[in-house]
Amino acid sequence: MSLRARLLAASLVLVTAGLLVASAATYSALRSFLFDRVDQQLDAAQAGIERARGGSISVEQLGAVAPRVFLQRFGADGTAGPFISGRGQYEQVYMPDVPAGVVEQAAALHVAEPHGGPPGPGGPGGPGGGGDRAPARLVTVPSTQRGGPDFRVRLSPLSDDAVLAVALPLDDLGDTLHRLFLIELFVTIAVVAIAAGVGLWLVRLGLRPLADIEATAATISGGDLSNRVAREDDRTEVGRLGKALNVMLGRLDASFAEQKRFVADASHELRTPVAAVRAYAELYRMGADKHPEDLPRVMANIEAEAARMGVLVDDLLLLARLDEGRPLEHAAVDLGAVATDAVSAARAVDPERLLTLDVDGSVEVWGDRGRLRQVVDNLLANVRSHTPAGTRADVHVIAENGKAVVEVADHGPGLPGGDTEQLFERFYRVDPSRARDSGGSGLGLSIVAAIAGAHRGKATARARDGGGAVFRIELPVLDGDAPD
Repeated sequence: MSLRARLLAASLVLVTAGLLVASAATYSALRSFLFDRVDQQLDAAQAGIERARGGSISVEQLGAVAPRVFLQRFGADGTAGPFISGRGQYEQVYMPDVPAGVVEQAAALHVAEPHGGPPGPGGPGGPGGGGDRAPARLVTVPSTQRGGPDFRVRLSPLSDDAVLAVALPLDDLGDTLHRLFLIELFVTIAVVAIAAGVGLWLVRLGLRPLADIEATAATISGGDLSNRVAREDDRTEVGRLGKALNVMLGRLDASFAEQKRFVADASHELRTPVAAVRAYAELYRMGADKHPEDLPRVMANIEAEAARMGVLVDDLLLLARLDEGRPLEHAAVDLGAVATDAVSAARAVDPERLLTLDVDGSVEVWGDRGRLRQVVDNLLANVRSHTPAGTRADVHVIAENGKAVVEVADHGPGLPGGDTEQLFERFYRVDPSRARDSGGSGLGLSIVAAIAGAHRGKATARARDGGGAVFRIELPVLDGDAPD
């Protein structure tokens, strides 16, 4: 079922259940009220009969006292005596059919619940006697003939162990309850039908924004990521859904744009060494016969460009693996030892540059030693690429506030104004005009940030007081057992 159908069905079930409960309660309350009123009429008739008998009226004359009431005398064993009927519409047609067992139970009330008082005309404890009224039993019985109404019967024991039955037909009560049932049935059907129509309209109105979102999603699936959901607010569920979808679409749009830019930059970076290799190869092919002495130089240039392409491809593959979240090797790593090896290698590459190393005790982390060494190497290579020859650089390894920190600070020209987070973007260059052979591929710092993130750390950059730049790597320090 669709959401529209489920919502409508749920609302109709609730409305129908509420109407049925209300109808049943109303029917039950009215039925109880009507039966209580009939019982009160029977009590009043019984009282009138007792007063009449107190005036020495015979049982056969009691019908005239209560003309709408059916009277009948039963023996103690349940044997029916003569039936005395009033002048009601059911006279001599429908009579109450009182079971003998019920009569016997009513007769037993005279013995089980005796009552005192001076004797009346009917004997001690009989109708018309003094004291409390004789105990009575109220029952509902059918008619003696099929199609007749039910009767409400009041059975009272007499002084001679006989039982007097006083009965009223329940035809008016049945008609009233039947009319109430029909009214409740028609009202329930009408209300459910109206609720179905109004509910369907309200559900369609409420789900219309979802239809708009569906149409927007269909447009976006066609490739137009710039489209957005029109309904966006924090007050309604649909508005919050639209806002969440717009945020997701914005991130997807930015991610796709970043991927396109990344592919374009990577293609551009690879195109330069490929073109150089092709040019050197064509140069050698065109002049190989005339200048064989140029062969070593040409081959050396081809090898250098191929090595450059290999480094670029390796960097791209490393970033791809880090983006996919592939696990790294993990072991206890001493960052001081890693920084010492990296500084020694940097001094060998650039002997004229002054590099200082400050390690504050043993600073250990849980990670991949090779990748962490690559972080420090890339930071030192960044110093060589972006500061003049001979510029001093300082490397610090410390433990601070539960973090293992590696800082590489140079005394060069410093950082450009603006957002320093751009420094860690892929293929980003501070000076776009810088040649690639001197400025690198623009992946060094992005690899630093990716490796730091894979170790649950982060990489930041800031301008150094007095000139220069400071690159800071923060990693969780190893304290006790290895983290999960």
